[in-house]
Amino acid sequence: MSWKIFTKFFWVTVGVAITALGLDLFLVPNKIAAGGTSGIATILHYIIGTPVGITMLALDVPLYILGIYRLGLGFGLRSLYGSVSLAVLVDLFSLYVPVPTRDPLLASLFGGVMVGLGLGLVFRFRGTTGGTDLAAAILRTYTGINIGQLLFLVDGIVVVAAGLVFHSWELAFYALISIFVFTRVIDMVQEGISYAKAFFIISDHTSIIADRVLTDLGRGATALNGRGLYTGSDREVILTVVNRSEVTRLKEMVYEVDPRAFIIVADVREVLGEGFKEYGGGKDF
Repeated sequence: MSWKIFTKFFWVTVGVAITALGLDLFLVPNKIAAGGTSGIATILHYIIGTPVGITMLALDVPLYILGIYRLGLGFGLRSLYGSVSLAVLVDLFSLYVPVPTRDPLLASLFGGVMVGLGLGLVFRFRGTTGGTDLAAAILRTYTGINIGQLLFLVDGIVVVAAGLVFHSWELAFYALISIFVFTRVIDMVQEGISYAKAFFIISDHTSIIADRVLTDLGRGATALNGRGLYTGSDREVILTVVNRSEVTRLKEMVYEVDPRAFIIVADVREVLGEGFKEYGGGKDF
Protein backbone atom coordinates (compact mmCIF):
# COMPACT_ATOMS: atom_id res chain seq x y z
CA MET A 1 0.00 0.00 0.00
CA SER A 2 1.45 3.35 -1.04
CA TRP A 3 1.87 6.20 1.45
CA LYS A 4 -0.86 8.26 -0.28
CA ILE A 5 -3.36 5.44 -0.08
CA PHE A 6 -2.50 4.85 3.59
CA THR A 7 -2.93 8.57 4.29
CA LYS A 8 -6.37 8.55 2.69
CA PHE A 9 -7.46 5.50 4.67
CA PHE A 10 -6.19 7.15 7.85
CA TRP A 11 -8.05 10.43 7.35
CA VAL A 12 -11.22 8.69 6.17
CA THR A 13 -11.09 6.63 9.38
CA VAL A 14 -10.57 9.78 11.46
CA GLY A 15 -13.52 11.41 9.70
CA VAL A 16 -15.73 8.38 10.29
CA ALA A 17 -14.77 8.35 14.00
CA ILE A 18 -15.64 12.05 14.40
CA THR A 19 -18.96 11.47 12.63
CA ALA A 20 -19.76 8.55 14.92
CA LEU A 21 -18.95 10.66 17.99
CA GLY A 22 -21.19 13.45 16.75
CA LEU A 23 -24.06 11.01 16.42
CA ASP A 24 -23.50 9.28 19.79
CA LEU A 25 -22.71 12.38 21.84
CA PHE A 26 -25.35 14.75 20.53
CA LEU A 27 -27.82 13.70 17.85
CA VAL A 28 -29.04 10.19 18.67
CA PRO A 29 -29.46 10.69 22.47
CA ASN A 30 -31.55 13.81 21.81
CA LYS A 31 -33.74 12.24 19.12
CA ILE A 32 -32.40 14.53 16.42
CA ALA A 33 -32.84 12.64 13.15
CA ALA A 34 -30.81 14.89 10.86
CA GLY A 35 -31.62 13.13 7.60
CA GLY A 36 -29.89 10.23 5.91
CA THR A 37 -29.68 6.63 7.01
CA SER A 38 -28.50 7.82 10.43
CA GLY A 39 -31.78 9.71 10.80
CA ILE A 40 -33.82 6.68 9.77
CA ALA A 41 -31.78 4.51 12.14
CA THR A 42 -32.37 7.00 14.96
CA ILE A 43 -36.13 6.82 14.41
CA LEU A 44 -36.10 3.01 14.34
CA HIS A 45 -33.88 2.94 17.45
CA TYR A 46 -36.57 4.70 19.46
CA ILE A 47 -39.45 2.73 17.93
CA ILE A 48 -38.15 -0.84 18.11
CA GLY A 49 -34.84 -0.51 19.98
CA THR A 50 -32.48 -1.58 17.19
CA PRO A 51 -28.83 -0.44 17.42
CA VAL A 52 -28.23 2.63 15.29
CA GLY A 53 -25.02 1.41 13.62
CA ILE A 54 -26.33 -2.01 12.61
CA THR A 55 -29.53 -0.43 11.31
CA MET A 56 -27.54 2.02 9.19
CA LEU A 57 -25.54 -0.84 7.71
CA ALA A 58 -28.68 -2.88 7.04
CA LEU A 59 -30.21 0.07 5.21
CA ASP A 60 -27.05 0.46 3.14
CA VAL A 61 -26.84 -3.18 1.95
CA PRO A 62 -29.59 -2.94 -0.71
CA LEU A 63 -28.13 0.41 -1.75
CA TYR A 64 -24.74 -1.26 -2.36
CA ILE A 65 -26.26 -3.97 -4.47
CA LEU A 66 -28.22 -1.47 -6.54
CA GLY A 67 -25.25 0.91 -6.60
CA ILE A 68 -22.91 -1.72 -8.02
CA TYR A 69 -25.56 -2.56 -10.62
CA ARG A 70 -26.24 1.07 -11.64
CA LEU A 71 -22.90 2.78 -10.94
CA GLY A 72 -20.28 0.08 -11.23
CA LEU A 73 -18.23 -2.08 -8.88
CA GLY A 74 -15.74 0.65 -7.96
CA PHE A 75 -18.36 3.04 -6.58
CA GLY A 76 -19.98 0.36 -4.40
CA LEU A 77 -16.69 -0.91 -2.98
CA ARG A 78 -15.46 2.61 -2.27
CA SER A 79 -18.58 3.18 -0.16
CA LEU A 80 -18.21 -0.10 1.70
CA TYR A 81 -15.24 0.79 3.93
CA GLY A 82 -16.70 4.06 5.15
CA SER A 83 -20.17 2.72 5.90
CA VAL A 84 -19.01 -0.47 7.64
CA SER A 85 -16.52 1.39 9.83
CA LEU A 86 -19.13 4.06 10.65
CA ALA A 87 -21.67 1.41 11.66
CA VAL A 88 -19.15 -0.36 13.88
CA LEU A 89 -17.91 2.82 15.57
CA VAL A 90 -21.42 4.22 16.17
CA ASP A 91 -22.46 1.11 18.08
CA LEU A 92 -19.08 0.82 19.84
CA PHE A 93 -18.91 4.44 21.01
CA SER A 94 -22.53 4.36 22.20
CA LEU A 95 -21.48 1.90 24.93
CA TYR A 96 -18.85 4.19 26.42
CA VAL A 97 -19.34 7.87 25.61
CA PRO A 98 -21.37 10.07 27.99
CA VAL A 99 -24.15 12.37 26.81
CA PRO A 100 -22.82 15.89 27.51
CA THR A 101 -26.11 17.78 27.04
CA ARG A 102 -29.84 17.26 26.88
CA ASP A 103 -30.44 20.70 25.41
CA PRO A 104 -31.67 20.01 21.86
CA LEU A 105 -30.38 23.32 20.52
CA LEU A 106 -26.86 22.71 21.80
CA ALA A 107 -27.07 19.12 20.60
CA SER A 108 -28.17 20.13 17.10
CA LEU A 109 -25.40 22.74 16.83
CA PHE A 110 -22.51 20.71 18.24
CA GLY A 111 -23.73 17.51 16.62
CA GLY A 112 -23.96 19.30 13.29
CA VAL A 113 -20.42 20.64 13.65
CA MET A 114 -18.96 17.22 14.51
CA VAL A 115 -20.85 15.33 11.82
CA GLY A 116 -19.95 18.01 9.27
CA LEU A 117 -16.29 17.93 10.27
CA GLY A 118 -16.21 14.15 10.07
CA LEU A 119 -18.03 13.85 6.75
CA GLY A 120 -15.99 16.73 5.35
CA LEU A 121 -12.79 14.79 6.07
CA VAL A 122 -14.27 11.63 4.55
CA PHE A 123 -15.28 13.45 1.37
CA ARG A 124 -12.05 15.47 1.18
CA PHE A 125 -10.03 12.24 1.05
CA ARG A 126 -12.30 10.70 -1.59
CA GLY A 127 -14.22 8.41 0.72
CA THR A 128 -17.94 8.03 1.28
CA THR A 129 -20.19 6.57 3.96
CA GLY A 130 -22.90 5.35 1.61
CA GLY A 131 -26.31 6.34 2.91
CA THR A 132 -28.35 9.01 1.19
CA ASP A 133 -25.48 10.26 -0.97
CA LEU A 134 -25.33 6.78 -2.51
CA ALA A 135 -29.14 6.70 -2.76
CA ALA A 136 -29.16 10.09 -4.47
CA ALA A 137 -26.49 9.00 -6.95
CA ILE A 138 -28.58 5.93 -7.80
CA LEU A 139 -31.83 7.91 -8.11
CA ARG A 140 -30.08 10.34 -10.43
CA THR A 141 -29.49 7.51 -12.91
CA TYR A 142 -33.27 6.99 -13.04
CA THR A 143 -34.55 10.56 -12.80
CA GLY A 144 -31.70 12.77 -14.02
CA ILE A 145 -32.38 15.20 -11.15
CA ASN A 146 -29.43 17.00 -9.56
CA ILE A 147 -27.88 15.04 -6.66
CA GLY A 148 -28.06 18.04 -4.33
CA GLN A 149 -31.80 18.36 -4.93
CA LEU A 150 -32.31 14.64 -4.36
CA LEU A 151 -30.34 14.76 -1.10
CA PHE A 152 -32.47 17.66 0.10
CA LEU A 153 -35.63 15.73 -0.81
CA VAL A 154 -34.56 12.52 0.94
CA ASP A 155 -33.35 14.32 4.07
CA GLY A 156 -36.54 16.37 4.15
CA ILE A 157 -38.65 13.20 4.13
CA VAL A 158 -36.62 11.79 7.04
CA VAL A 159 -37.00 15.01 9.06
CA VAL A 160 -40.78 15.09 8.51
CA ALA A 161 -41.01 11.40 9.48
CA ALA A 162 -39.10 12.12 12.70
CA GLY A 163 -41.48 14.94 13.57
CA LEU A 164 -44.45 12.62 13.10
CA VAL A 165 -42.94 9.65 14.96
CA PHE A 166 -41.65 11.68 17.92
CA HIS A 167 -44.81 13.84 18.00
CA SER A 168 -42.59 16.91 18.12
CA TRP A 169 -42.13 19.39 15.31
CA GLU A 170 -39.58 21.13 17.51
CA LEU A 171 -37.29 18.12 17.14
CA ALA A 172 -37.82 18.30 13.38
CA PHE A 173 -36.79 21.97 13.44
CA TYR A 174 -33.69 21.12 15.47
CA ALA A 175 -32.86 18.45 12.89
CA LEU A 176 -33.08 21.10 10.16
CA ILE A 177 -30.66 23.27 12.15
CA SER A 178 -28.27 20.35 12.40
CA ILE A 179 -28.53 19.65 8.66
CA PHE A 180 -27.84 23.30 7.88
CA VAL A 181 -24.81 23.33 10.19
CA PHE A 182 -23.21 20.14 8.98
CA THR A 183 -23.66 20.98 5.30
CA ARG A 184 -21.91 24.32 5.88
CA VAL A 185 -19.10 22.63 7.81
CA ILE A 186 -18.68 19.98 5.09
CA ASP A 187 -18.23 22.75 2.54
CA MET A 188 -15.76 24.55 4.80
CA VAL A 189 -13.65 21.42 5.32
CA GLN A 190 -13.59 20.58 1.61
CA GLU A 191 -13.07 24.11 0.30
CA GLY A 192 -11.13 25.54 3.23
CA ILE A 193 -11.65 28.68 5.25
CA SER A 194 -11.10 31.78 3.16
CA TYR A 195 -7.48 32.72 3.77
CA ALA A 196 -6.56 34.45 0.51
CA LYS A 197 -7.94 37.19 -1.71
CA ALA A 198 -8.11 37.40 -5.49
CA PHE A 199 -7.62 40.87 -6.99
CA PHE A 200 -8.92 41.91 -10.40
CA ILE A 201 -7.30 45.27 -11.20
CA ILE A 202 -8.41 47.44 -14.10
CA SER A 203 -6.14 50.39 -14.81
CA ASP A 204 -4.48 52.43 -17.52
CA HIS A 205 -1.12 51.62 -15.89
CA THR A 206 -1.24 47.84 -15.69
CA SER A 207 2.40 47.33 -16.61
CA ILE A 208 3.64 49.46 -13.70
CA ILE A 209 1.19 47.84 -11.25
CA ALA A 210 2.13 44.32 -12.43
CA ASP A 211 5.82 45.14 -11.96
CA ARG A 212 5.13 46.33 -8.39
CA VAL A 213 3.17 43.13 -7.65
CA LEU A 214 6.00 40.96 -8.96
CA THR A 215 8.88 42.82 -7.32
CA ASP A 216 7.48 44.41 -4.15
CA LEU A 217 5.04 41.67 -3.12
CA GLY A 218 6.80 38.74 -4.75
CA ARG A 219 3.48 37.47 -6.09
CA GLY A 220 2.64 36.22 -9.54
CA ALA A 221 0.22 38.08 -11.76
CA THR A 222 -1.67 37.30 -14.95
CA ALA A 223 -2.79 39.78 -17.59
CA LEU A 224 -6.29 39.10 -18.94
CA ASN A 225 -7.55 40.68 -22.15
CA GLY A 226 -10.63 42.79 -21.58
CA ARG A 227 -12.77 45.38 -23.35
CA GLY A 228 -14.74 48.18 -21.80
CA LEU A 229 -18.31 47.90 -23.11
CA TYR A 230 -19.03 51.57 -22.41
CA THR A 231 -15.87 52.97 -24.02
CA GLY A 232 -15.30 50.14 -26.49
CA SER A 233 -11.56 50.27 -25.76
CA ASP A 234 -9.36 47.22 -25.16
CA ARG A 235 -7.46 47.04 -21.90
CA GLU A 236 -5.63 44.56 -19.69
CA VAL A 237 -7.01 43.24 -16.40
CA ILE A 238 -4.48 42.08 -13.80
CA LEU A 239 -5.35 38.97 -11.83
CA THR A 240 -3.34 38.18 -8.71
CA VAL A 241 -3.89 36.29 -5.45
CA VAL A 242 -2.46 37.43 -2.11
CA ASN A 243 -2.66 36.49 1.56
CA ARG A 244 -4.96 38.44 3.88
CA SER A 245 -1.99 40.24 5.39
CA GLU A 246 -1.08 41.63 1.97
CA VAL A 247 -4.51 43.02 1.05
CA THR A 248 -4.06 46.55 2.42
CA ARG A 249 -0.52 46.79 1.07
CA LEU A 250 -1.67 45.84 -2.44
CA LYS A 251 -4.54 48.35 -2.38
CA GLU A 252 -2.19 51.14 -1.35
CA MET A 253 0.32 50.07 -3.98
CA VAL A 254 -2.29 50.17 -6.76
CA TYR A 255 -3.69 53.57 -5.81
CA GLU A 256 -0.22 55.05 -5.50
CA VAL A 257 0.26 54.21 -9.17
CA ASP A 258 -3.29 54.95 -10.37
CA PRO A 259 -5.81 56.71 -8.09
CA ARG A 260 -8.52 55.98 -10.69
CA ALA A 261 -7.91 52.21 -10.77
CA PHE A 262 -10.90 49.87 -10.47
CA ILE A 263 -10.37 46.91 -8.10
CA ILE A 264 -12.48 43.83 -7.44
CA VAL A 265 -11.53 41.78 -4.36
CA ALA A 266 -12.94 38.26 -3.95
CA ASP A 267 -12.58 35.55 -1.30
CA VAL A 268 -10.49 32.55 -2.30
CA ARG A 269 -11.13 29.26 -0.50
CA GLU A 270 -8.09 27.39 -1.73
CA VAL A 271 -4.98 28.25 -3.75
CA LEU A 272 -2.76 25.55 -5.21
CA GLY A 273 0.56 26.44 -6.77
CA GLU A 274 3.76 28.38 -6.27
CA GLY A 275 3.71 30.69 -3.28
CA PHE A 276 0.81 28.85 -1.65
CA LYS A 277 0.30 25.13 -1.09
CA GLU A 278 0.83 22.12 -3.29
CA TYR A 279 -1.89 19.71 -4.26
CA GLY A 280 -1.80 16.64 -2.01
CA GLY A 281 -4.23 14.45 -3.88
CA GLY A 282 -3.68 11.11 -5.56
CA LYS A 283 -5.48 8.12 -6.87
CA ASP A 284 -8.63 6.79 -5.22
CA PHE A 285 -8.22 3.96 -2.78
